[in-house]
Amino acid sequence: MSVSMRAGRNRRVLIGFVALAAAWILGASRIHVNASWSDDAWGYFVVPIGTPRMGDRVVFEPPGTIGASAPYLKTVRGLPGSWIAVDRHRDVWVDDIRLGRAKPLALDGRVLTAAAPGIIPPEHYYLHADHVDSHDSRYAEIGPVSRDRILGRAFALPDLPWLGLEGPLVGPDPVGPDPVGRDPAGLEIHP
Repeated sequence: MSVSMRAGRNRRVLIGFVALAAAWILGASRIHVNASWSDDAWGYFVVPIGTPRMGDRVVFEPPGTIGASAPYLKTVRGLPGSWIAVDRHRDVWVDDIRLGRAKPLALDGRVLTAAAPGIIPPEHYYLHADHVDSHDSRYAEIGPVSRDRILGRAFALPDLPWLGLEGPLVGPDPVGPDPVGRDPAGLEIHP
């Protein structure tokens, strides 16, 4: 067999492997429409991953008790073995880095408990979003997320304005009277 014939055969085998890998990724992946107005993409391509790494954007299933209508999109900000601390102001720290403040009330008026301080257990991750109203690991009802609830790594899909797919497809709830006595900015109103 000549060198050129071998090279051609090797190229076809390589193309076949690339095609199989691409088919597996497309078959195992899913597209999630962004259900949060706090993020600027209309959707995400989610690829199953092995071990999440610091800084990965991931999609995960929140606990069933929360009643969320869609998976959550967050960033990995703490790995197994990292230390979570909560100070008297409800500021949440992971390995001495302040990530945000745990609010006392959710937008729907539910009381929110800050995450418990301690070490993130094996196969669990601190998942966070920088938005002040993000429902993430800073709250006890989410807490460190187990690996088996993480659906995969998320990649933002490009805007497609000619199809009406640009930016988040949902917006914040309309501003109106707040039953728990907060103004639209989320601050308590004192009569």
